[in-house]
Amino acid sequence: MTDPALQEPADRVGRGWTAALSLANGAIWVGWYGPLQILLARQAEHIAPGTGLSKESLLAWVTGVGAFVSLAANPLFGAVSDRTTSRFGRRTPWIVAGTAGGALSLLLLGGADSVALLTGGWCLVQLTLNAAFAAVTAAVPDRVPRLQRGAVGGWLGAAQILGVVVGTGLATVTGGVRAGYAACALFTVVGIAPYVLRYADLRLPAEARPAWSWRRFLGGFRLAPRTYPDLAWAWLTRFLINLGNALVLLYLFYYLRDRLDYADPDSGVLILTAVNGVTLLATVVVGGVWSDRVGRRKPFVLWSGVLMAVATGMLAGWQTWPGAIVAAAVLGVGFGVFTSVDFALMTDVLPKALDRGKDLGIINIANSLPQVAAPALAAPLVNQLGGYRVLYLVAAAVGLTGSLLVTRIKSIP
Repeated sequence: MTDPALQEPADRVGRGWTAALSLANGAIWVGWYGPLQILLARQAEHIAPGTGLSKESLLAWVTGVGAFVSLAANPLFGAVSDRTTSRFGRRTPWIVAGTAGGALSLLLLGGADSVALLTGGWCLVQLTLNAAFAAVTAAVPDRVPRLQRGAVGGWLGAAQILGVVVGTGLATVTGGVRAGYAACALFTVVGIAPYVLRYADLRLPAEARPAWSWRRFLGGFRLAPRTYPDLAWAWLTRFLINLGNALVLLYLFYYLRDRLDYADPDSGVLILTAVNGVTLLATVVVGGVWSDRVGRRKPFVLWSGVLMAVATGMLAGWQTWPGAIVAAAVLGVGFGVFTSVDFALMTDVLPKALDRGKDLGIINIANSLPQVAAPALAAPLVNQLGGYRVLYLVAAAVGLTGSLLVTRIKSIP
């Protein structure tokens, strides 16, 4: 374990490296959230008549199946990148291949005019962009020392929310579904270029790669809570808080139009996303840096989760346009701190340097699985069990439970 690719990093990374990796991360989120926030909802509304499905159910089906693909793709490509011995490094080949495939998939998705094409196109987007995302996130424990990970996680989080805002903006202002997908595809490709062109990746020598075994490879895709309990508790915390957030975002377009009677839900989603992004950006880097300086992670995750639950409860109890704006702002404050500090916490509990990509892929399932669970929960809550008020009360309870579970982690202060 003396090879640099498998050592615990000690040298601090520079601002240029952090900025380039953050831009690459944000570009991937543009490719995801332009469709998720606006474009898929528009297509579902257009395709649903004649299918026997409501627009809500069709959107839930498409996003749920795509998220299921993401569940498998992220840890799979993370594990494959762990074993990659290319002269370009372990992670860079998969960032390039995943981004190129994602851009082509977005262009294909722009022409989808049936349930099958919409579902298949979104699954391809999830498959390919998850290959790139798994490699980008694994670069952090590869290169960043522990006491800098909160700050780097903050910049990655800032790029993530900017990616959501940019993706939503491109989907809104480009003048149509096809143009929106094309703009997101182009931005995704351009955004990863500075990192892959300017910064060399760490190479894994062929002799450092363990002998191939299907049993060992497939057996590694499990959480092993008895062996690594802190990793399991950290995973569950992230899953529940992200599930609460996914329940908030999934039907935001329909909530504005059908519950608040907002005249232009496209613009409404963009405004709320921008408000959320401003407050998130105000806290995401500060929270990560503060966590690095005090050497603690759990209190930041706990109280940010509580704040997010309060904001979600506002959407249930204050169902007006001003209430939605205030909730978006408060949610951004909480999610900003959570995004940076939870990322640092996750990298701190990784068991083995050789399996960083695979383990982070398993951790990232806690980001993807809520996209599967949220539609399954949200559709009946909205259609049969009380509507949007009940939906957001359930979302608040789920997120609050996740924030409390972080206290079960023992190895991280």
